[in-house]
Amino acid sequence: MSGAENLSNSELLAILIHHGTREKTAVDLAKEILKLGKDNLVELGKLSVKELTKLKGIGEAKAIAIAAALELGRRRQASSALEKQVVSSSHDIAAFLQIKLKDFRREVFAVLFLNRANKINHFEIISEGGITGTVADPRIILRKALEEDAVNIILCHNHPSGSLKPSRADEELTSKIKDAARLFDIKVLDHIIVSDNGYYSFADEGIL
Repeated sequence: MSGAENLSNSELLAILIHHGTREKTAVDLAKEILKLGKDNLVELGKLSVKELTKLKGIGEAKAIAIAAALELGRRRQASSALEKQVVSSSHDIAAFLQIKLKDFRREVFAVLFLNRANKINHFEIISEGGITGTVADPRIILRKALEEDAVNIILCHNHPSGSLKPSRADEELTSKIKDAARLFDIKVLDHIIVSDNGYYSFADEGIL
């Protein structure tokens, strides 16, 4: 058998699907799934299990298998983006965040918890909001920081709209968390906004 690297996207999906239907082969079904994702694996990764099962011949088990494979690929990509696990620049962390947050259609707020050497102890999505935004509770963030023995934290959220300009609410929330963290000797190193168009670093722009 040829190596997996020699197979097309539809052939790889067909292996995951395993069986087709009476009317369609597994490869035919795979091609339809790719069309559902606009023949783009990034777009395919944004589809939910429910959306995948709308396709005739794709039951919940097959949809979950596809979603799981895409999630594994995403995690592998994220791991390689921060292999050294030490935060040294906004560019490094933004690359990691773009991979972790790119498939969310709604705005999510996440935090990176770092130790004294700026090694990442933990990454967690704190909240997921509606289309218009999300709310992050400083108390939840600081409680998690203490649990993770974090000395420094990096705030981050995505802008699904593609805009990288921080809102007034973004700036106020950053200031609020920064002031609260100071009481626990925890430093907010940065707040990074990511989208498909790039990233915005509060620290790089000198507004932290």
